[in-house]
Amino acid sequence: MEVRSVEAVVRALNDAKVRYLIVGGVAVNAHGYERMTIDLDLVIQLNRPNIEAAWGALVSIGYIVKIPVSAAEFSNVTLREAWQREKGMLVLQFWSDIHRRTPIDIFVREPFDFEKEYSDALSYELPSGQSTKVVARQTLLKMKREAGRGQDLIDVEKLEKLYE
Repeated sequence: MEVRSVEAVVRALNDAKVRYLIVGGVAVNAHGYERMTIDLDLVIQLNRPNIEAAWGALVSIGYIVKIPVSAAEFSNVTLREAWQREKGMLVLQFWSDIHRRTPIDIFVREPFDFEKEYSDALSYELPSGQSTKVVARQTLLKMKREAGRGQDLIDVEKLEKLYE
């Protein structure tokens, strides 16, 4: 994970007026527990105009989707639900030769009420001065508990200790 790449992604998404929230390991860091992470996890508002704007923003800085899916297909709720049900797909992955150390995972469903979480999000300033939105700590903890993987449970434990 490279800070310059995260800054490029945030700048591109912000410039394109994409509605998104940072979740996952980067959100854990933003909430105070610093740890290594290998990708940038995003929840974007899943409506067609926002998906197309996000897609265009990512392509403009050198990202491509890892599987042959178009923005129009990703915008199709029925297709996304089928991918989840039939393939166990949780995220759509983007990759870049320019930003090799910073792959991006975009959730294929909104795991929460996006409007509420967007309004409750932590506003976080990157070293470049770019501002981004990070999912609220309680929601992040809930997502981590639900995922239940080893690293997620460690994240929950460490974040809870920080806020005791």
